[in-house]
Amino acid sequence: MKALPQRSAKHGETVCCAGITPEGQWKRLYPVRFRHLKEENSFKRWDFIDFKYIRPPRDNRRESCRVFEDSIVIGKRLAPSKRAAFLNPLVLPSVKAAEERGDSLALIRPIEPRFSYKLKSSSDLKEERDSYKLAASQGSLLDDDLAALEPTPYEFKFRFKDAHAPHEYTNGDWEAHAM
Repeated sequence: MKALPQRSAKHGETVCCAGITPEGQWKRLYPVRFRHLKEENSFKRWDFIDFKYIRPPRDNRRESCRVFEDSIVIGKRLAPSKRAAFLNPLVLPSVKAAEERGDSLALIRPIEPRFSYKLKSSSDLKEERDSYKLAASQGSLLDDDLAALEPTPYEFKFRFKDAHAPHEYTNGDWEAHAM
């Protein structure tokens, strides 16, 4: 999963990506300047990748990795027929269960899921547009110029119950917003 690109004061436009190792361990990859990646480093959903990383100095979440982008090597893609079997052992009954395990990334089995959307205000859209423009122009001398992204006009929400409580989250998935 790739989150929506965000402006980083230190790295320009970055994306936070979540992935799972073949052993079933969650990894948070940040910062990934995804639109600056070379074609051979630009991974897709369901690709297995190898990469070098260090523990981030100011992020204590155990899943977090500070990625060296140029070290990304794309391996095999997980076949559609194997995806459910790969993910099912990771599904937890609740957000509380994930928190109790110390997980900051998790798959939760939703009960009564509801997706909703609402139109963003013109001031919110302007603020996002300005932020995307600034992030796109913040590259280094070695980076190609990026076109500023156009923000989605909608805010997406996901409401659900789990085995413990009801929840509502804002959807920050890049692919959902790109649709």
